[in-house]
Amino acid sequence: QVQLVESGGDLVQPGGSLRLSCAASGIIFNIYAMSWYRQTPGKQRDLVALISPSGSTNYVDSVEGRFTISRDNAKKMVYLQMNSLKPEDTAVYYCNAKVNVTNYWGQGTQVTVSS
Repeated sequence: QVQLVESGGDLVQPGGSLRLSCAASGIIFNIYAMSWYRQTPGKQRDLVALISPSGSTNYVDSVEGRFTISRDNAKKMVYLQMNSLKPEDTAVYYCNAKVNVTNYWGQGTQVTVSS
């Protein structure tokens, strides 16, 4: 059974930092591209950051320089370090694992940036 379990979401003040974690099980982790998406009510789920099986990374422009995605293949974990958080980063953050047409999602973790 495939599971992606996110953790680390919280309420944080603007300018603060959070680290999200995603624990994967039931997949051959090191062949999957891992991503973080985010979604706010009434809007589509948008890609935030992606890390390939080889470790190459891509970020949406709005988080470039503030967020860092990383992975630990031995632990089957993917992380999203979020610095200099802004109110517009408030969303539910989802972990995604993809290889070819196979696609898995976690249940999401809430990040709220507010004073």
